Amino acid sequence: MDILQKYFADFTEKQIQQFIALQALYEDWNGKINVISRKDISGLYERHVLHSLAIAATVEFRPGTEIIDIGCGGGFPGIPLAIFFPSVQFHLVDSINKKLTVVNEVASAIGLQNITTQHARAESIKDRKFDFAVSRAVAPLKDLWFWSKPLLKKLNKNEIPNGLICLKGGDLAEEISDSTVRPKVSSLEDLFEEDFFQQKYILYVER
Repeated sequence: MDILQKYFADFTEKQIQQFIALQALYEDWNGKINVISRKDISGLYERHVLHSLAIAATVEFRPGTEIIDIGCGGGFPGIPLAIFFPSVQFHLVDSINKKLTVVNEVASAIGLQNITTQHARAESIKDRKFDFAVSRAVAPLKDLWFWSKPLLKKLNKNEIPNGLICLKGGDLAEEISDSTVRPKVSSLEDLFEEDFFQQKYILYVER
């Protein structure tokens, strides 16, 4: 938890308690359903929560914004972002239902009211539109953009236009070239000094 407060100083008491509760909840659920690498659970706040909040460090979502988290797994980046932005609505989608069980139980345990979940593949969603799609290392950028674009609203309500925001790592040159889009790429090393964030990036593709 200390690592979060190193970079974000204005949490409410409720947000602090919600973030603190995540460690025990994920340790408990990870024992039943493996949603986080066993070696990573001790680094939950750095490798999962702070990594997710890199999006919050670069974008200020306005109240009422609707965001879909594609391939949310155990709830990243969606759950940390939902804690950070309590007035923003998050729809967490995954094709593996047991992972959504963890998301729903964690959200319920910490009193998150701004999360909904759906057991589906993103490409099968036809009846909803969102301001942004977010994702964390789920699929190549080409696929993420193909899934995201039809789900994005045309009318913008935030400072930046609607689009896809995803967290990725490694050498992305070939992946970006294959995607046929030109994302804005920002290095997480510029945000966070920990070694974990070397060669980690946030990509933004405008609708």
